[in-house]
Amino acid sequence: MSIKVLAEKVASQIAAGEVVERPASVVKELLENALDAGATSITIRVEQAGKRLIEVSDNGCGVPTEEMKLAVARHATSKLSSAEDLFHIRSLGFRGEALASIGSVSRMVLLSRTYESDLGGRLAVEAGQVGALEQAGLPVGTVVRVEDLFFNLPARLKFLKTDQTERNQISALVTRYALAYPAVRITLEQDGKTLLQTNGNGDRREVLAQLYGVDIARQMLEVSLEEDNASVTGFISPISLTRSNRREITFFINGRWVQDTALSSALLQAYHTLLMVGRYPLSALLIWLPPEDVDVNVHPAKAEVRFRQPNQVFSLVQRAVRRALLAYSPVPQVSSSYWRPLPGVQHIIDPAWEMSVETRQELSNAEVSMEAGEPSEAAEQAALPSGKIPLLRLVGQVGAAYLVAEGPDGLYLIDQHAAHERVLFERFIRQKPASIASQRLLEPRTVQLPPSAAHLLEKQLDLLKSLGIDIEEFGPNTFRVRAIPAIFGGNDPAAAVMAVVEEFEEDETPLKNEEESRIIARICKRVAVKAGKILSSEEQTALLRDLESCQSPRTCPHGRPTMIHLSVDLLERQFGRRGSR
Repeated sequence: MSIKVLAEKVASQIAAGEVVERPASVVKELLENALDAGATSITIRVEQAGKRLIEVSDNGCGVPTEEMKLAVARHATSKLSSAEDLFHIRSLGFRGEALASIGSVSRMVLLSRTYESDLGGRLAVEAGQVGALEQAGLPVGTVVRVEDLFFNLPARLKFLKTDQTERNQISALVTRYALAYPAVRITLEQDGKTLLQTNGNGDRREVLAQLYGVDIARQMLEVSLEEDNASVTGFISPISLTRSNRREITFFINGRWVQDTALSSALLQAYHTLLMVGRYPLSALLIWLPPEDVDVNVHPAKAEVRFRQPNQVFSLVQRAVRRALLAYSPVPQVSSSYWRPLPGVQHIIDPAWEMSVETRQELSNAEVSMEAGEPSEAAEQAALPSGKIPLLRLVGQVGAAYLVAEGPDGLYLIDQHAAHERVLFERFIRQKPASIASQRLLEPRTVQLPPSAAHLLEKQLDLLKSLGIDIEEFGPNTFRVRAIPAIFGGNDPAAAVMAVVEEFEEDETPLKNEEESRIIARICKRVAVKAGKILSSEEQTALLRDLESCQSPRTCPHGRPTMIHLSVDLLERQFGRRGSR
């Protein structure tokens, strides 16, 4: 087969595929161009997840009319002029490919005017074909309107994700840049609805409040560390505020959003021993380095960078985060009341473990009889509703996380969190065929979510109402919880809402075709009693009895084990009473 030069149109579309992967890529390139232009106000309008329209307008310096055709040409840029400039890049864009790539796969219109000009210019580009330049009366700044993205590449259009996924990608991108540039007023509208509008006053904590709500914004810990010519600033979450995935871990290098596994590892290493397995912090960290110490010319989408001295950068991030954690997170003190009840103080049962008066009385009588060495009938009746002898006999609690129980065939170690998950899940499922009893809140709880999470919750409002969770919209990205299922009484309503919008971890994908069960499992995981909680003997016994009555007591709704069994035979072998190990 002979070698030939590709047609200009084909080469342009191939190059565009490296820069414009999805609608969010277009938003990123245009947003960065606006920031490079010195804009203090940027408005982003999106329709049909960006496939129908993406429009980014700003009040930056604008493009001179006589240079507009050059601006949409490939490899045309005002940000560098020689190869040496690649090692001193201070702008977000520098390759001169964004507008040319976008114009080759869409119908694009560029409108711009500079401060020095009385009139601006209008230029249309369709599938790479540049139209005639026209003069127009415009405000100072630039507007780029991108319509019918990938209309000339139907194959690429088919490979896009669902509209909801593409919207979430755009929302997540814009919110990251809003955190990095609090002095810029950024507005995001999707399908006519305003999802984000920052005030541009430079207060990053105010942006956090708009994204996550005032409560979370107050909890975030400020990070600030400067050494030599490098610095780390931003915010991280305390150890009490975590997520089930890494999606809200954000890094900016010299104002550029990057995805770097090593930086994430440095952040997580700073939290080492402080977080439970499978939990991740929230963060928005801005790292400033001399431009010559960072190579940004690595990835076509400029999403990856390389450091001249990576170990020093990672160490700087780790020390900055660890210092903030130690400064704001005092070492917990263990109270002696955890180990023995105080004289004259009655132990109060957590409302989540509330039992009937009769059951509590039976358990109390059973404990008195067992202390006297006489197994009473009340103890047997209290064990199970059917009156049978219980399978497990409670021994106690270990590490404020596990219950120890004796069975007829050995010892059982029970994870209290996983066991309570299973109990709540099956209680909920048993109520599902009938109407689920809801508990109205005395004061509705207001919950604020990031734009991408708000999109997800809006789709689930009717389903949640059928599950006994009454939620209504209460402003942009804000919801009001009016009722929760009665079996979750005593728990934080906001936790139930966050459980809906947080996605499962990779190994947490049960009941893929049953959306209701998946949501119930998420909520049960969030509201179940946590490891580290001291349970009274009544609560421990009640958990054992409830677990025994479950249809699937050995695993939680996500498939993790609720108990570990050590048989008598194994114990005898370990102690050398029967053969060798």
